[in-house]
Amino acid sequence: MAAHMRWGIRQLLRARNTAHFRFQDKTRSSYHSQCSTQSLRKVQPRLGAGTTHFSIRHLSIQTQDTPNPRSLKFLPGKPVLGSGTLDFPSPSSAECSSLARDLFEIEGVKSVFFGPDFITVTKTDEDVEWRDIKLNALEAIAKFFESGDPITTGAVHHESSHSEDDDDIVSMIKELLDTRIRPTVQEDGGDVIFKGFEDGTVKLKLVGSCTGCPSSTVTLKNGIQNMMQFYIPEVENVEQVEDEVDEVNAKVFTELERKLQD
Repeated sequence: MAAHMRWGIRQLLRARNTAHFRFQDKTRSSYHSQCSTQSLRKVQPRLGAGTTHFSIRHLSIQTQDTPNPRSLKFLPGKPVLGSGTLDFPSPSSAECSSLARDLFEIEGVKSVFFGPDFITVTKTDEDVEWRDIKLNALEAIAKFFESGDPITTGAVHHESSHSEDDDDIVSMIKELLDTRIRPTVQEDGGDVIFKGFEDGTVKLKLVGSCTGCPSSTVTLKNGIQNMMQFYIPEVENVEQVEDEVDEVNAKVFTELERKLQD
């Protein structure tokens, strides 16, 4: 009976004709970049349109706000990774991508994140103006796609890898993440990576625009945890974790910021 119920839950999660769960209602503001010349040229926005247009090379790039005021999502109108995600929390992690390295060269950029069809750029703090970062990032992205170079030579986080060693609970957690949660989080310029399940607690790593986002705790508890508990009664709690290398990078970055302020 229990096995039959779990099979039914899996079938429900795999149903693609249902809408993705939305963690919160929000109004997004978008900017569109339409490219037709070889030089960067800003065009006056049309009144009431809520958009700003740029002419840059021959690529149409749209920029979109995210729930994190420090992160901006760039949509080049063509595949970035195609599938999966890849996080670059610091310049030292960008060795496998020339585009990520170029974006880190822009003053004020703290981290870079690649998704299936978008790029998320996160700035160091809210005091840094988006204007210069945005213009330089648009130029770097357009130049990269014009070059035809590979986007990365590193490993990409695809759907949560399923293992023969996974028990029924872990399998359902991964299924829920891949079919209902990760697509929604990626729409906001981030991703959720499964890191483990122990003693009723699901351990997740938030990346991209989710990193340092003021609403990430709300998303984690009111969104992801509630959905997990609804479908999988064995889930008692959901918590955010970081890799050891991320913790080291965060400490180094904090120390650097302190020295610059001194």
